[in-house]
Amino acid sequence: MEKQSSKNKAYIQLHIAVFLFGFTAILGKLISLDEVALVWNRLWIAILGLAFIPGVFKGILLITKKNLLKFVGIGILVALHWLTFYGSIKIGQSASVTLACLATASLFTSVLEPLVTRSKFEWIELLLGVVVIFGIYLLSGIGESYYNAIIIGIISAFLAALFSTLNKKYIAGQNTLSVTTIELTSGFLFISLASPFINKFIPQTQWMPIGTDWVWLIILGLLCTSLAFALAINSLKELSAFISNLSINLEPVYGILLAIWLLNEDTILNFNFYLGTSIILLAVILHPILTKFKNKKNSKH
Repeated sequence: MEKQSSKNKAYIQLHIAVFLFGFTAILGKLISLDEVALVWNRLWIAILGLAFIPGVFKGILLITKKNLLKFVGIGILVALHWLTFYGSIKIGQSASVTLACLATASLFTSVLEPLVTRSKFEWIELLLGVVVIFGIYLLSGIGESYYNAIIIGIISAFLAALFSTLNKKYIAGQNTLSVTTIELTSGFLFISLASPFINKFIPQTQWMPIGTDWVWLIILGLLCTSLAFALAINSLKELSAFISNLSINLEPVYGILLAIWLLNEDTILNFNFYLGTSIILLAVILHPILTKFKNKKNSKH
């Protein structure tokens, strides 16, 4: 009973995180900064928010050097994920297209999780991955002008699957907020150190926000990053990385509805987009149904 209660709590935490994540693409389009400056500012604001939480730095001191280096590496992957995520939005000028691509994270996780965590390979997850591929094929019918955004969006999804799977492997027994702080700080330092190289190939018009950008960035950094990221990582103590990523696929649902409502993006989307996105999101609904059916069938033998 206690184990089920912990799992239910983890589901609630995860879905609160997913709801907050749903706003990140909208905020990314509203913020005028280029993708690198946007992520850089998002990170330092999020780190500042975590710094005021009691026990965070004490928890960091308790993490072994070996694990510390692992979380630093994962933090760099997180930063690369966000850079490609916002890069896709800025290139395609569409939050909806990028969010639909992000749903492919479940496909990548279905392959990565058994390899990284040495867990049993599940045919159901591969089946859902194939469904996702078909959805992406239809999504590409939105038009050639979105091809680069789709490619970068899929790379972003792969990075999301990779860092979620690695977090699942190493998070057990760790202070969630301390790990979050390490990962976000390492991502911030990575971008800071790489900024001269980045500026050479991806020039940023400005690094610091102005006007309403401050408001959007504070919401993005504190609520949609510090809080959401900590909740999502903590839920991994009870849930598999695949279930986490499949649930996070609800982010496109929230995000696309918000984009249609707040940004009027329905005017640039066609039937192929809606069909492809619907098929991708069908995987979210099918997973618990197929898993329950499989478990019930196995229990009879």
